[in-house]
Amino acid sequence: MSLTAGPTTDFLSAHSGILAFLVVVVGFLAVNLIVWWLIRPERFSEEKLTTYECGENPQGSAWIQFNIRFYVFALIFIVFDVEAVFLLPWAVVFRKLGLVAFTEGLVFIAILAVGLAYVWRKGDLEWVRSEDRA
Repeated sequence: MSLTAGPTTDFLSAHSGILAFLVVVVGFLAVNLIVWWLIRPERFSEEKLTTYECGENPQGSAWIQFNIRFYVFALIFIVFDVEAVFLLPWAVVFRKLGLVAFTEGLVFIAILAVGLAYVWRKGDLEWVRSEDRA
């Protein structure tokens, strides 16, 4: 048996459908891009080339500073939102997993509760802090 033998005909015939699908997809994409290039209007204007901001005309510079609380609040939301995604599968099957999985889930929830208590105590859940009101 030679180690330099090419692919067998069985392999090629088994995967010929994939190759045909890729050829059709690339051909479809190329035809659509060419047709779009031929029929699109060539009427560019200053207004069409400006930045789109929800139907409003852009005002001022894009280089503005946001309050750091916006980012902190967003990060806290993302952390707890992702943790909720981890809790959903656990909540669905925890009875089948037994006491160890139930205990691990409770430890996980306790860690989340400690994190929530920390950011609450620190005041990061308030949009306007008490020291900023004075």
